[in-house]
Amino acid sequence: MDYSVIFSYMYTEIALTGVIVAALLYDLIAGKRGRRFFHPVMCTLMLLFIAGTVFPYHKDSGEIFGGMYVYTPVYGIVKSVLAIGTLIVFLQAGSWLRREDTRFKRGEFYVLTLSTLLGMDFMISAGHFMMFFIGMELASVPMACLVAFDKYKGNSAEAGAKYILSALFASGLMLYGISFLYGTTGTLYFDDMPAKIDGSALQILSMVFFFSGLGFKISLVPFHLWTADTYQGAPTAVTSYLSVISKAAAAFTLMVILVKVFAPMTEYWQLLLYIVIVLSITVANVFAIRQKNLKRFLAFSSISQAGYIMLAVISGTPYGMTSLIFYVLVYMVANLAAFGVIAAVEQNSGGKMDMDDYNGLYKTNPRLSIIMTLALFSLAGIPPFAGFFSKFFIFAAAFEEGFHVLVFIALINTVISLYYYLLVVKAMFINSNDSPIATFRSDTGTRLGLVLCLAGVLALGIASSVFDGISLYSFGLMQ
Repeated sequence: MDYSVIFSYMYTEIALTGVIVAALLYDLIAGKRGRRFFHPVMCTLMLLFIAGTVFPYHKDSGEIFGGMYVYTPVYGIVKSVLAIGTLIVFLQAGSWLRREDTRFKRGEFYVLTLSTLLGMDFMISAGHFMMFFIGMELASVPMACLVAFDKYKGNSAEAGAKYILSALFASGLMLYGISFLYGTTGTLYFDDMPAKIDGSALQILSMVFFFSGLGFKISLVPFHLWTADTYQGAPTAVTSYLSVISKAAAAFTLMVILVKVFAPMTEYWQLLLYIVIVLSITVANVFAIRQKNLKRFLAFSSISQAGYIMLAVISGTPYGMTSLIFYVLVYMVANLAAFGVIAAVEQNSGGKMDMDDYNGLYKTNPRLSIIMTLALFSLAGIPPFAGFFSKFFIFAAAFEEGFHVLVFIALINTVISLYYYLLVVKAMFINSNDSPIATFRSDTGTRLGLVLCLAGVLALGIASSVFDGISLYSFGLMQ
């Protein structure tokens, strides 16, 4: 076997494994004094990792291990987006990891987080259902540990239990569906299945079971019931990671498998997606209006955003694939900006998390208030912020394929989402508060992370070259 070929295709996974090993060794070797520099060391390693993987290294598509692992340049782009999001999460987690009850668990946090990222990378590059399932479980099990990271504080242990039980049920259901596929087609390779899929009742059931498993990962209605409790109970840094990175990898993988494997059953999965999209964006928006805890508020917001992402999936076209990746990139910077502000306020105000606590925040912390406002405006799709263009692209992708009524329903729900996003803005800028959150200065990592997110929210809307660059690789994958 030519190991140079393996490295050229798997350079992202190999490099990430090296970062994980470095984190393990540093945690073992560094003494009490050395652990003080754990955070900057890990951020530097992630920056070097991203610098080496941010552009597709191997320009040609290919496969190794008998087709179980597949590489295309667009896969490299998605992996780079996930890595950038992970770096921002690391930057924003610095003050939390320096707390007395977490500073001795930094190594565990970094290793678990990077292990989930490694699992997502394998899931994205899978060309075989076994490789896909192994990658998904590698991403899910460490995530349950991260959710329960603050097991002696708040509802973290309860959130971890809810997450792992729901994940186990979803994985079992998905594995059951995959077994049906194997039984009716005799193969688990993505490229070999379409020729053997005839749309039988058993294959339709297998598709529904498979979709249900990934629907849990993406937090689509009706597979969303774990989301609000888990987001509220998990540490804020973990919640931000779960809401963006995990969701993005699952959404991209879902589209690839639906288009590649279930191509002969397009009308069935498009009908299924149609129903799920309407339920997700409508139910989530209605429940978001009722939330007072900001982490639960953003949990229902993320469910709604997942429904919008599925508009790109339902199109099943190269333009839809490009729109999905661009939407995920914009959603990542906007959502991480919002969670970054929440984390900063939480760490410097004694854990205040309710919307009423943000009354009058602009008077004491105007910069954080402005960043939160711009992030929420981007999530709502208000021009000229990047969220407007990302929503426009996914609406156009679905509209071109004839889903006119669905796009109209999504537009109506966009107006509803704007209302509840403005509730937070109203609290910060208009509502009065006799004892607002005191003025504070965030740590350097948080400020740097927020600057990166703010730059993305402002620049991605006008940097059309980003969308055009993604489209070049997406059209090659979907043809």
